[in-house]
Amino acid sequence: MSVTSRTLELHTRQPFGIARWTHSAYPRTFVKFEQDGLTGRGEAAPNAFYGETRATVEAVLPSLQGSLQDPWDWEGLHARLSAVFPHHHPSVKCALEMAALEWCALSAGVPVWKLLGLSPSPIPESSYTVSIAELPDMRRQAREAVQQGYGVLKVKLGTARDVQIVEQLREEAPDVRLRIDANAAWSRPQARRMLDVLDAAQVELVEQPLAAHDLEGHADLRRLSKVLIMADESLHHVSDVPALSRSFDAVNLKLAKLGGPLQTLAALRTARALGMSVMMGCMIESSLGIAAAAALAGLCDWADLDGALLLADDPYSGLEWNAGMLHRPVSAGWGVAEVAGHEG
Repeated sequence: MSVTSRTLELHTRQPFGIARWTHSAYPRTFVKFEQDGLTGRGEAAPNAFYGETRATVEAVLPSLQGSLQDPWDWEGLHARLSAVFPHHHPSVKCALEMAALEWCALSAGVPVWKLLGLSPSPIPESSYTVSIAELPDMRRQAREAVQQGYGVLKVKLGTARDVQIVEQLREEAPDVRLRIDANAAWSRPQARRMLDVLDAAQVELVEQPLAAHDLEGHADLRRLSKVLIMADESLHHVSDVPALSRSFDAVNLKLAKLGGPLQTLAALRTARALGMSVMMGCMIESSLGIAAAAALAGLCDWADLDGALLLADDPYSGLEWNAGMLHRPVSAGWGVAEVAGHEG
């Protein structure tokens, strides 16, 4: 048995901007668990908002990879990881859990989603993200996405030009389903002013309009809004879901922030039990990370799985896309292969 890892710096095709930052380079750490001739793989996609960076991933991974002993002992793996870091380093936990699950799926000769007994339902059409930039560039992003056949756009906001952005992108793409992501950037007064703008533009949902800790503000906004209000940055752990159900209509689930596929599945089922709608989301990550999210996405109402599509140098291949429609992998494991020249 061996556990190895390597960090690669992945790059987006163009700078990717949200309210908090604009980046072009994203370090991602890839883990391999090898035993009995089989190799399970996982990806750590750290996000500074959740307290993780390349440095933290590389610092803690050696102390955690010993937790991956028996790949079939999923509960034991979670217990060992949680004993060391109860609510920290979720992307590292995700990578290790992914590696264990793929090893087991390969051993059984089935895709991970089948190993977990999940529904073979089609994955909802994924949105394609229009990131923050100068307005002509945002219009270009929307126009090119529509030309490529995407029917759902997710627009990043959190600027002084948000009203203009929404109106102009709706003009640029009058027939698409439009979703908005403010990434926790609005004040309460600004969010209230935006509600009529979003309604007039027939926006489907607005993601994390207020600061992550402001559950009361989100609850007030939810009572006023005709547009669905979704939590993202407010959700860090499965245990957060019950409180969020009182302030939000829906949650955006991401494997890298929740600690892996099994924890994400637990959050999904908790949200459903509390009457919430669910989106399967992602970070900027490779097709390996997207494949893991896709295993659960058939259980969700919406998908936002374009992270790998934004990359110029995806180290994995094998996902089958038709514009925003992602087809569920059918080969054993995660269903993706390393691209020649990469050793993720």
